[in-house]
Amino acid sequence: MKTIKEPIQCEINVKKSQFICSLFPTKTKAESKEIIQKINKQYADATHNCTAYIVSDGEGFDDDGEPGGTAGKPMINVLRKNELHNVTAIVTRYFGGIKLGAGGLVRAYSKSVMEAVGEAEILEIEEYDVYQITFEYSDIKTANSEVRNNNLEVIDKQYADKVSYDIVSKDDRDILKIFEKYSGKIETSFKNKQFLEKI
Repeated sequence: MKTIKEPIQCEINVKKSQFICSLFPTKTKAESKEIIQKINKQYADATHNCTAYIVSDGEGFDDDGEPGGTAGKPMINVLRKNELHNVTAIVTRYFGGIKLGAGGLVRAYSKSVMEAVGEAEILEIEEYDVYQITFEYSDIKTANSEVRNNNLEVIDKQYADKVSYDIVSKDDRDILKIFEKYSGKIETSFKNKQFLEKI
């Protein structure tokens, strides 16, 4: 599975209409909707701001006033064809005075997203089970040693009253089993599933 590393923007012109495609890495519907709102404000004077997204908790698209099936659907199809996930695509159109017809719109919106995908830096991603371990500051050495020796990857660290690491296994080891011998010292729990850059 793939995603894009960072936001990218690409512009094409078709029969005097300007199409600006903005691609953003996003993980959830809420994140997608937030970015779509931001772009709608930024390009409030545009004729259309059409959208498509594929994220961890669903997917969706919107023609934003273009004839049904001529904008959002072709956009999401490009994302699917390129096996892209955790991505939001927004194509902003400034109408240039020449009608493109249904087929012309489908081609223009598809091409706009394809151009942006072609310029984006693509990352391989995989779904991982994320676990959290929590321990006293005095046990940092032990925790770090187990992480190193068991081929685990720390994806986030929090330092508060105690230390917490979010960890994943690089080779599908049973993380609960690894830390069970430290019961009472290192608390281990399943946190969530996340799409992350391939480790």
